[in-house]
Amino acid sequence: MKEFTINKNDAGQRLDRFVGKVVPALPSSLTQKYIRIKRIKVNGKGSKRDHKLIVGETVQFYVSDKFLESAKEHRGTVLLCSNRNTREPSPCVPPKIKLDILYEDANILLLNKPAGMLCYDTRGLDNNTLINNLHAYIENSGQWRARDENSFSPALCNRIDRNTSGIVIAAKNAESLRIINDKIKHREIDKFYLAAVHGIPSPKSGVLTGYIHKDGKRNLVRVTKDEVSGSKYAETEYKTLETSNKAEGFPLSLLECRLITGRTHQIRAQLADFGHPLLGDIKYGDKKLNEPFNETHQALCSYKIIFAFKSDSGLLSYLNGKSFQISKIPFVKKYFGSVCCKG
Repeated sequence: MKEFTINKNDAGQRLDRFVGKVVPALPSSLTQKYIRIKRIKVNGKGSKRDHKLIVGETVQFYVSDKFLESAKEHRGTVLLCSNRNTREPSPCVPPKIKLDILYEDANILLLNKPAGMLCYDTRGLDNNTLINNLHAYIENSGQWRARDENSFSPALCNRIDRNTSGIVIAAKNAESLRIINDKIKHREIDKFYLAAVHGIPSPKSGVLTGYIHKDGKRNLVRVTKDEVSGSKYAETEYKTLETSNKAEGFPLSLLECRLITGRTHQIRAQLADFGHPLLGDIKYGDKKLNEPFNETHQALCSYKIIFAFKSDSGLLSYLNGKSFQISKIPFVKKYFGSVCCKG
């Protein structure tokens, strides 16, 4: 028998989801069965799988040791993080912590992810991911100890593409993670991007709408005017801030884009469909247009967020109405000089 005591970061989640995190080797089907036949109990008694755990409760496991060996008990100083494609933890200590922190308080961090860095590595081949650097930073600063937790690890609340730079929100505790995820879901956090595109858009400002259909095998999307099976509605506001002609005959425009929806590769695909692909975008862009500039990453940065809460935000209420932005963006300085983007 093995027992876990529910702490603050465990509380509020369903029993079956807690089990899946602390005993990752236990198959989901057996988790449901063992809860049903009372081989997994709460406070020594049988419980429902959707029981919401409370601080101080104990969860007992009467299961085979082969499953319990995977429990996150003695994590020591070696950081463990979950592979997104499996339930197994894996070592993920980066060789050197690399974090550009835009803002930090007791509950969240705003991280400026550089172009070229992955948020996660689903293959487990790259230790220098944003999530690994986050874990190492919080552990080393004494704000969180992996070995003291049953089921929670500091987490990224949003993701951006590897070759896109900009703001990623990270949560230090489970309650902040739940709140931020809820606010993103209900569009109570405004996200703004700066994008360098080929050509000069006409009109200079507007709204791009359409449907995005994802091709998972090729890891790209296509934009259609009408809804098709499996597609999702996408909407992006844009306005032109500046134009440049650094390479003669190849004009560029600097756009500010505001996400109304948040779909995979939304800005990249919609701007390409609009006829103004991103500078440096090899997936949705134009090879001939990109050649004179020799850029290795798409010129796209998630540069500003505004916390615009419309409903209760609990312990994060102090963030409501606040905005944060990145002031120095390499491709903006390179192609548009001293353009100031105050939004």
